[in-house]
Amino acid sequence: MRLIHKVTPLFQVFDMETSVDFYCNKIGFTLEASYEPYGILYWASLKLGQAELMLNARFEEEERPPEPDLVRRESHKDTELYFECEDVDEVYVHLCEQGVEAIAPKSTHGRKEILITDPDGFCLSFYQGT
Repeated sequence: MRLIHKVTPLFQVFDMETSVDFYCNKIGFTLEASYEPYGILYWASLKLGQAELMLNARFEEEERPPEPDLVRRESHKDTELYFECEDVDEVYVHLCEQGVEAIAPKSTHGRKEILITDPDGFCLSFYQGT
């Protein structure tokens, strides 16, 4: 269908401040837009190159439990975003410098990739063709 131009994933996250910090300050996304009534961040639109991602608070601030639901976090492993990049080794160095846990790039399925997990358990793959 020609009417559709793009898709932008939206993740429901436990702690918006933590997630925005991770995506912006650790990975390198920029905050394009946000919804912050009463100074509380509830929604954010992020961009990195051509990649776009939206984050939304899973809970109202006063309803958020003290700790994330570990069963819910575990189920997020079913969702994975793939970021195509020019130099996965350079991405790996950047992530390590930012304190992100990442295993050295591996070649698999005809590409070289790094897998990491965000604060809510969503999987992120950074890859390049080999």
